[in-house]
Amino acid sequence: MKFGGASIADGKKIKWVAELVNRYREHEIIVVTSALKDVTDSLLYRADVVADSGKIESVHELIEYLRNLHRTAAKIAISDEMVLGSVLNELDNQLHGLELALAGICHLGELTTRSRDYISSYGELLAAPILSGAMRSIGMPSVQFTGAEAGIITNSKYGEAKPLEDVHDRIRQKLLPLIGRCVPVVTGFVGEDESGIVTTLGRGGSDFSASLIGAAVHADEIWFWKEVSGIMTADPKIVPDARNIPIISYAEVMELSYFGAKVLHPRAIEPAIRDNIPVRVLNTFDPDFAGTLVVGGQEQGKEVVKSVTVIENTALINVSGAGMVGTIGVAARVFGVLAKAGVNITMISQGSSEANISIVVEESHLNSAVDAIKSEFKNGMIRELTRDSDVSSIAVVGCGMAGTPGVAARVFTAMGDANVNVIMISQGSSEHNISFVVRRADAEGAVRALHSEFGLGD
Repeated sequence: MKFGGASIADGKKIKWVAELVNRYREHEIIVVTSALKDVTDSLLYRADVVADSGKIESVHELIEYLRNLHRTAAKIAISDEMVLGSVLNELDNQLHGLELALAGICHLGELTTRSRDYISSYGELLAAPILSGAMRSIGMPSVQFTGAEAGIITNSKYGEAKPLEDVHDRIRQKLLPLIGRCVPVVTGFVGEDESGIVTTLGRGGSDFSASLIGAAVHADEIWFWKEVSGIMTADPKIVPDARNIPIISYAEVMELSYFGAKVLHPRAIEPAIRDNIPVRVLNTFDPDFAGTLVVGGQEQGKEVVKSVTVIENTALINVSGAGMVGTIGVAARVFGVLAKAGVNITMISQGSSEANISIVVEESHLNSAVDAIKSEFKNGMIRELTRDSDVSSIAVVGCGMAGTPGVAARVFTAMGDANVNVIMISQGSSEHNISFVVRRADAEGAVRALHSEFGLGD
């Protein structure tokens, strides 16, 4: 079971999570926890401020803020005085280590990627003792572990570390002897390299940790407890009658994740996919609701389309020129230079004339992408390079689309009926996804029109 920051945002919610885990105590359970809500972002923001300003007062302010936040949460979540005393001592020890690290950054005036990993790890390091203590307080034996103590040893790519090849063996060695005797509470997102230096697993790292541990111990299922009722047919903020999807395939979830659905990061379920372990997405605050089951099979039900999603913070780049026609390696050069610039490409489209390549990137990468392409093509091969940040990407996802005639026609007819202009289209060979670009102002209308067209509402 993995609990996100919204699930353990404060002491009252942590207490509820402990009681929720207690419901399933007849099972063999491992819990993975995130930091309390927004703590990791606060840590990194304040660390940058400390490095820039060199003011030791900023360090003291952050430590006191974190001390008050976590001690208050612990006192609400833990009713047993002996357990509470032990947890408060652990929090003080962790905060002392964090204060020393921040003081060092303050004096050096520099925040390296290695230091950022070390600082950001404290969100989980402060949360795990409270959650484990809350379980012990209601009579559940529990022990907290850092990711490294649970066997998550990684390479040294700080900020986006990858587990070593023998990580499953390490996890089994650490955790299997404890399963059934107590509930291990493991810090998500955090590991160590072979030199004992703290690393983090990057975006979606806490979910990835849970999936990694679940695969290593051959779990029957991996449960992600969120603040939403499973995976939805659309964002309920855009489509009020959006409904829960009871069962969905790994492939469909991956497509939805790539195209803006934030319930599961694509990396989060990679280990589960490799070991074919079912994944459940459940609502911490409505635990009796069945949520969504994610499985390996792609059985086609009555739904041709499962969900419609939108990525709002995107930008479109068009690269065109007669000199591109028949010239080998142009696309490779474009994608290569963007990769070097650290630009994430979310969609690609190229006409058969070869005179135009359209690329969708994250809006924050737009300037870097344009500068990189201009620098690469100084010889006149590219006649025109245009950018457009007033766009959004829409994706229609469902394994039932594969081999079903007329799906694309329904998609774009619905766009015409809704008076939405389609700027760019992309479809993969898997036929699980049709994605396209529209004006940002048209995005929500497009999602609602498609949701209605394919009968996805309640």
